[in-house]
Amino acid sequence: MRRLQNYRDLLIVLTQKELKVRYKNNILGYLWSIANPLAFAFVFFIAFKVVMKIQMEDYALFLISGLFPWQWFANSVTESPTVFLGNASIIKKVNFPRGIIPLTIVLQDMIHFILSVPVIVLFLIIYHKAPSISWAYGIPLLLLIQLLLTYGVSLIISSINLFFRDIKHLTVILVTLLFYLTPIIYPETMVPERYKQLINLNPMAPLMISWRGLFLRGGLDPPYLLSSFIYSILIFMCGYIIYRRLSWRFAEVL
Repeated sequence: MRRLQNYRDLLIVLTQKELKVRYKNNILGYLWSIANPLAFAFVFFIAFKVVMKIQMEDYALFLISGLFPWQWFANSVTESPTVFLGNASIIKKVNFPRGIIPLTIVLQDMIHFILSVPVIVLFLIIYHKAPSISWAYGIPLLLLIQLLLTYGVSLIISSINLFFRDIKHLTVILVTLLFYLTPIIYPETMVPERYKQLINLNPMAPLMISWRGLFLRGGLDPPYLLSSFIYSILIFMCGYIIYRRLSWRFAEVL
């Protein structure tokens, strides 16, 4: 129990450190955490709603409800290749579970996402909607699912990148491709019938659909929720196994 408490305290301290580093000398602070998805939402709104005239009501709200949770995943994953390299001095000098380091990045981005939820509420009010009581259990549930999934992916990438440094560049490309293959800027109903089964092969698709369903309709679709949960468990287990098999060599390759 004492060791677990020490690990918990270390996790809290490292997460606080990452937050302080991110906002150091940043005057706007919190606004930067919401500026990026809002900017993308504006660009996609102009491109698809104004120029291409996509037939969808409340399209700006639709974009916001998907882009904010996606930003959490994308930021954590794209930053994961360098987390062990950036903390090489700590890894070499202090004996502690190295897996805590990528977890601090994922938790930091989760906090930013939680702080962005009021912006989603604001857009709901603008479109004459209101948060649902189901948010009380839906948000914590989806937070846990996305935390496990994102942490698992981050463990895989951060561990392998120590041995193959090109993973960093490949990660950016794959995250970009995954964004356009995930129903975020378009609804899953627009996917042609013969390709709809491919949505189930994308681990982020059911999760993003679940977030959007919760924010816009106040409900969770059980099949998508179950798919998200299964993907999160499998990816987390894969990440942990890969991390455990490679972690003993971390100090010698840093």
